[in-house]
Amino acid sequence: MGTATVRWIGGKQFVGIDSTQHAVVLSTPAEGVGMKPSELLLVALASCTAVDVVDILEKKRQPISSLEISASGEQDADPPWAYRKIHLHYALCGQGLTEKAVSQAIQLSEEKYCSVSATLKGVATITTDFTLLSEEEQTPASA
Repeated sequence: MGTATVRWIGGKQFVGIDSTQHAVVLSTPAEGVGMKPSELLLVALASCTAVDVVDILEKKRQPISSLEISASGEQDADPPWAYRKIHLHYALCGQGLTEKAVSQAIQLSEEKYCSVSATLKGVATITTDFTLLSEEEQTPASA
C-alpha cells in the first residue's frame, strides 16, 4: 500500500513526504516556493509513465539516452477545477531508437503499467505524442 504525509510548514506552504522519506515542497502560486498541488498531479503522471517507458525500452534493448515529457492539462473553469484533458508529449533520444518501440512503450505504460494513468482515466482524457531526436543533430526527426 502506498502512503504519503503532508505537513503544513506555515502560510500556504506544505511538504509532501512519501513512504521512502523523499520530500517535495508544495505551495500556492502566491507563496512562490513550491509546486502547485494540481500541477504535481501532472508531474506524477509524467514521471510514472517515464519510469515505465525507460524500463520497457531497456528491456527491448532500445538505446535511450534522453527522455523529457511535457505534460499539459485543461481544467474545469469552476471548483474543484478537475482536469478533463491531459496531454503528454515525449521527446526521446537514442541512437537506433525506433518509432515502433517508442510507440509500443508509451502504449504499454498508458494501458497496462502506469498506476497514475489508470487512476486518472475515469476523469480525464489522456492523449500522447512523441518526437524522436537524433543524437547528432538534436533536432526533431519525426512526430
